[in-house]
Amino acid sequence: MLETKTLIVRFNNDLKSFEIPLFRGAVISASGYDDVLYHNHQGDNYRYSYPLIQYKRIDKKASIFCIGSGTESIGKLFCNGEFEFQIGERKVQMEIDTIKATKYLIQLWQTELTYRVVRWLPLNTENYHRYNAIESLTERITFLEHILTSNLLSMLKGLGIFIEGELTVKITALDEPYIQTYKGVKLMAFNCNFKSNLSIPHYAGIGKNASNGFGIVYRSNPQSH
Repeated sequence: MLETKTLIVRFNNDLKSFEIPLFRGAVISASGYDDVLYHNHQGDNYRYSYPLIQYKRIDKKASIFCIGSGTESIGKLFCNGEFEFQIGERKVQMEIDTIKATKYLIQLWQTELTYRVVRWLPLNTENYHRYNAIESLTERITFLEHILTSNLLSMLKGLGIFIEGELTVKITALDEPYIQTYKGVKLMAFNCNFKSNLSIPHYAGIGKNASNGFGIVYRSNPQSH
């Protein structure tokens, strides 16, 4: 099985969570609009696939996570050489702190791996009402496990990775849900710990709005696999 390339660009500039969409817009403006992977729009239509360039806040710093062909597209940003970004109402001279490129084997394993996902948005309008109608905590967790499984399968599909065998997902700890506002809309967000037999790259985003710093997956043991 081929390894998947990932690349993380971390700037030495602080970024607040609500500024992530503004940071995304600044990067798109600096790199040009000709590459769909930066913004996931094709003309008037949206590219409904896993985002290969994701904008994040890592250790409070502005960061970009690239995966698959996104690791090649990000080169356009560096070729431009323009790092004075307009983030909201402030102009910021961005300074690159680190650039880390890795290769990662995304596949099923015989053992379970431990993860934590934060700012995860699993619920759309339909399943939000279904979730709230469930009274049992156990059934709610099972409901979320099904959505998490679907999110991971969508990631695999978007990366062109096909697995043989059953993908297993088990939520082991679920924090109290909280409200996150995105583009003026209030959304229910979750932080939870889970185990899976799938190896997932550190900092990969899953679920709704993964390109805008939501649903970030952290590996409990970053050195494994």
